[in-house]
Amino acid sequence: MFSRFVVAIGVIAAFLGSAAPSGAAALPETDMEAVLKAAQIDPRRADSAITPGSGDSVRLVEEALSAKGLLDASYVDGHFGTRTIDAYAAYQRSLGYSGLDASGLPGPSSLQRLGEQRYTVINPVSAGSRVGYRGVTMNTRTKAMLLAAEGRMGRQLTITQGSYNTGNAGSAGTHDGGGVLDISVSGMSTSTRTSVVRALREVGFAAWLRTPEQGNWAYHIHAVALADPDQSTQAQHQSGDYYLGLNGLAGRGADDGPAVNPKVTWEEYQR
Repeated sequence: MFSRFVVAIGVIAAFLGSAAPSGAAALPETDMEAVLKAAQIDPRRADSAITPGSGDSVRLVEEALSAKGLLDASYVDGHFGTRTIDAYAAYQRSLGYSGLDASGLPGPSSLQRLGEQRYTVINPVSAGSRVGYRGVTMNTRTKAMLLAAEGRMGRQLTITQGSYNTGNAGSAGTHDGGGVLDISVSGMSTSTRTSVVRALREVGFAAWLRTPEQGNWAYHIHAVALADPDQSTQAQHQSGDYYLGLNGLAGRGADDGPAVNPKVTWEEYQR
């Protein structure tokens, strides 16, 4: 009798074990590529529209910020506007980050830490390490993008200013962070300049031909790697303006470069 009782208990336990959940429910996913895109575009919008494809991911980030008391619940809406930028920058500072690492633009480490036990991060984006290349500094992501654009053109470009270059007043802070290059157009025809800008855009740069009429500079091409998590605030704004059909200058005029549709990031181009 006792043995049958033990067997019966074992059968019940096995049944209950098979019926019980195998583990905690899977956490929702936050797409870092989508979050970065919204963090560049939304602060530059004139309204509180949600960047297509980013709303759910942004809302998860905002909920996490709100839970930490950094963002009022009224701004948990899927729009990564200036309030969310400020809240995210405050979170980055709470982790001990400063400078570029506390600009309000999510990086892979801070985004992962913010989401602990709340969401998992998919499609992470990394700027890579800083490298010296052709006499300037850039990160490995930007270098790969440059080489891909040159491959499309079949020509090598001359870089006149790289990234992480602080203190250049003429650049208004755009080169302080990562992902930004200035390119010489010496010896290029008008059509070649346009072709270079187009090739840069096709691999994920916001790129424009800059002229002396626009500012205190010589003719050159200015390129900003979209979604580079090391961007300075000024470069973030230029990226957002590019998506919105603007020229990335202070006056926010219409985009004067060749149309490339869809506008892609480096990661989207590679896919």
